[in-house]
Amino acid sequence: MGARKRIAAETRKENKKNIAYAILRHCPTSPRKMRLVADLIRGVEVNKALDILKYTKKEAARRLEKLLLSAISNWQQKNEDKNINDVTLIVSKIYVDQGRTLKRIRPAPQGRAYRIRKRSNHVTIVLDTKKEENKETIEQNIEAKAV
Repeated sequence: MGARKRIAAETRKENKKNIAYAILRHCPTSPRKMRLVADLIRGVEVNKALDILKYTKKEAARRLEKLLLSAISNWQQKNEDKNINDVTLIVSKIYVDQGRTLKRIRPAPQGRAYRIRKRSNHVTIVLDTKKEENKETIEQNIEAKAV
């Protein structure tokens, strides 16, 4: 039983090597605006995601581009023996959470004051290697469904 646990632990460790992530905290952009850009690159291959972010006009795209480059660098640190050009990296998960909201006061007519909410967010990007199925297994699945 000890050998089985050791093998399971080694496979989990090997699977974790394929995953890299980067976190951006307290980004001074509203989460709603950041999610618009994050939805563009979810599930996309890394080089294509960088191109999308480079040519997106929104200000949130610049911050996500830097975060994606950081995640790629983190993946390279974990996998020094692999070449990034040989592996297909994808943005497997990207999510935007609400951060702290700064409350400010703006003067309003007749002695009143309006509250301004300056929102911030936390962004997490998770990169993973693309799981490519063998053609044989795909053909077997097709044959099994046909029968």
